Amino acid sequence: MNAVKNRKILVVEDSRLIHKMYEVMLRPATLVSAFDGREGLDKLSQSPDVDMIILDINMPKMTGLDFLGQVKATPALAKIPVIIVSTEGKEEDVARGLQSGAVAYLRKPFQREDLLKIVNHIESKQTAA
Repeated sequence: MNAVKNRKILVVEDSRLIHKMYEVMLRPATLVSAFDGREGLDKLSQSPDVDMIILDINMPKMTGLDFLGQVKATPALAKIPVIIVSTEGKEEDVARGLQSGAVAYLRKPFQREDLLKIVNHIESKQTAA
């Protein structure tokens, strides 16, 4: 089952290289790209119909956790599942991300299979709901 086939995913990540990597890993999903948290919020206001968000933590202008806090505080956006993908991998970083409202936390570097397993899990939970 290809869970990304009809998905629209917002990627909030400051590295253009990692955006390219997601384009390959998540094909054929529709990706909406943002390079910091502020741009991510702008993109969400333009595309509130995204199925999920992949979010980096360390970014200029607005961090991933600040972005996540604003998304979770906005009732129309709060139900969108957020996957944090970050180099920050200490237990307290993971705990902080999950306590802030992320449904999963993936440490960089990661394998495509690990990301797809999380996406498939989110997809199966959304389909069951």
